Amino acid sequence: MSLNARRKLVEVAKVVCRELRENETEAEKILWKAIRNRNLNGKKFYRQQPIFHDVTGRETFFVADFYCFTDKLIIELDGRYHQYKLEEDKHRTGILNLLGLRVIRFSNDEVINNIGFVLNEIKKSLSF
Repeated sequence: MSLNARRKLVEVAKVVCRELRENETEAEKILWKAIRNRNLNGKKFYRQQPIFHDVTGRETFFVADFYCFTDKLIIELDGRYHQYKLEEDKHRTGILNLLGLRVIRFSNDEVINNIGFVLNEIKKSLSF
């Protein structure tokens, strides 16, 4: 990929991520409040973080709902929309795993109704 094409891709990713942050779901708001500012085990998380890759033969990106660079951990929150995209989510997780990243998933309902459980599961996935 040329440098100009790469720059354009990065600019597209910035716009997409900004829009996602501006239109966050209730579950994303709840989890972000709980993990931001190193509130969870002192780990720094980013929300709506682009993950660039060229595993498929062309450079593109995925947007991780939440990402901890130090632990290479992605947290995905799945709403009803994801029940129709199970195969696509599985493929995406496979690519992220090839990049050396770990992915854990929670439903929006789990976050909204049982944030304690979700935070405990995230803690188990973090290195200390």
